[in-house]
Amino acid sequence: MGWTTLGIGLLVAAAAGLAAFGRSRWAGATQEQLALLEAARLPALAGLYDAREIDVLPGPVQRYFRAVLKDGQPFITVATFELSGTINMSATGESWKPFTSWQRAVVHHPGFLWNGRVAMLPGLAALSTATVHDSYIAGTGTLHAALLGLFTVADVQGGGEIARGELMRYFAEMAWYPTALLPSQGVRWEAVDDSSANATLVDGPISLTLLFQFDPAGFITSVHADARGSGVGKDMVMLPWDCSVSNYQLRYGMMVPTRGEAAWLRLEGRKSYFVGDLTSLVYEFQT
Repeated sequence: MGWTTLGIGLLVAAAAGLAAFGRSRWAGATQEQLALLEAARLPALAGLYDAREIDVLPGPVQRYFRAVLKDGQPFITVATFELSGTINMSATGESWKPFTSWQRAVVHHPGFLWNGRVAMLPGLAALSTATVHDSYIAGTGTLHAALLGLFTVADVQGGGEIARGELMRYFAEMAWYPTALLPSQGVRWEAVDDSSANATLVDGPISLTLLFQFDPAGFITSVHADARGSGVGKDMVMLPWDCSVSNYQLRYGMMVPTRGEAAWLRLEGRKSYFVGDLTSLVYEFQT
């Protein structure tokens, strides 16, 4: 019994040490990614939000900005926020795991870094956590996941559809930093009907057009892409994609959603894979 107990104790200590080393190594990698994100930043545009700039926009887009912004609102340059929720680790089944995350989004030059922690075995979270970097930085998309921050289980990086998909995520999440959706900040709007409009964002060689849906109060309810790459490498397939937002609350004088959900629209139906609630939000404004 004594030797068994000692052996178990040594294994637990070794696992704890490995987890601590992984956290330290991952923190270093996160700082490297943040440095790249900061290096890619461009000077902010001068001025404050002038409500007259939305007068020529489609009706539902005008209602949105009137619902979420006030005249004279400073432009957001950086949004830093935390989310917690669940993520489905299975592409075909249901394998929901809890996650927490920290994210930084920069408006000029468009980019973000999502640093997530997924508890693969919630009862043993300290010894079974998958750490994830999801990012769009200087025109490059990256997805890197590692068990305990050490053992890589996914690692893709590059341009093309990888970068396009990551910029798509950034664009769809702009309701969390709403001044970025203004025409003066680089977004072009086109009318569709009384409750939706197309928005276009261009970054270098990538041009994206997404369909934004609005409710009667003017708030964005969903963002739709006809095609986004699901999977990686040879397994990547292009599927319709939805990002839904809800539960708007007043933050820093602006109305922003506090819940987000992402889903693939497969032949067999809508397949949600991410549900997150906003737990912290801090802005940096143009000064």
